Amino acid sequence: MSKRIGRFGRTLCPLVTPFGDGSVSRDALESLVHHVLDGGIDGLVPCGTTGEFASLTDDEYRMVVSTTVDAAGDTPVMAGAASTSVDGTLDRIATAADVGADAALVTTPYFHTANDPAGNARFLSAIAEEAALPLYLYNIPLCTGQAIQPAIIEEVAAMESIHGMKDSSGDFTYFVEVLRRTPDDFELYQGFDSQFLAGLTHGCTGGINALANVVPEAFVAAVDAWERGDFDTALEIQTTRIVPLFEACVDHGFAPATKAALVSRGVLSDPAVRPPLVELDDAGDGFEEIEGLAASAASASD
Repeated sequence: MSKRIGRFGRTLCPLVTPFGDGSVSRDALESLVHHVLDGGIDGLVPCGTTGEFASLTDDEYRMVVSTTVDAAGDTPVMAGAASTSVDGTLDRIATAADVGADAALVTTPYFHTANDPAGNARFLSAIAEEAALPLYLYNIPLCTGQAIQPAIIEEVAAMESIHGMKDSSGDFTYFVEVLRRTPDDFELYQGFDSQFLAGLTHGCTGGINALANVVPEAFVAAVDAWERGDFDTALEIQTTRIVPLFEACVDHGFAPATKAALVSRGVLSDPAVRPPLVELDDAGDGFEEIEGLAASAASASD
């Protein structure tokens, strides 16, 4: 049985942050939001991992979230609000609330990890008690150094302000365990694009997927097919449009590869990323691979 479709729907896009001449490009971000919404995406997630949140100043963070909110219209916005301290996270949440975001996506601390699982429970509980917005957890152990244990998720899911979680672990056994331990109204999103359909089939709420920047229409088409019981079509979309491009992004890095794909589709004009990331050279094999896969995924979606 599927979990409840929350206020963010089934398909959410963790937006890249476009840069131009070293600064955040407000115009390019607005164009990206319109592209994604035209593709049918249900919700927007600025300042996540693919959005290079850790490379933004506080002023840039405010501008990215506020620009997204303004361009989104009635589409809900879940702002990434990761930080390494309780107060730092609460400050980001307060900023997101101030500019009109609908919810916040929070990680456990990165760089210094909890020496006991109870530490993550204390961290998340302290944020939940004071947060100015509804909260969604973000499990991404590749970046934070450790997963949020399912027992901890089960514990904090009982808190009124915690509404769900994005899981980008790629560990589907873990994902199913979180599904099993959380109530039906806990909104669990699959963050590993290649496991999007599997997540839906096992009962998750939907997906927050980087490639929704590039081919939002593919994710929407997959959900539409799945909801009408046309599993063959949903699987065809997953395996031929989403997975090959996702695997290339794993190889080349999500922000650089996603931006290269957006340039190839004419959505962005500049694939720039900030150090320590490096953009794909438009004369290199990596860019050509991404360009070909993006074109294939887009044409199949038309």
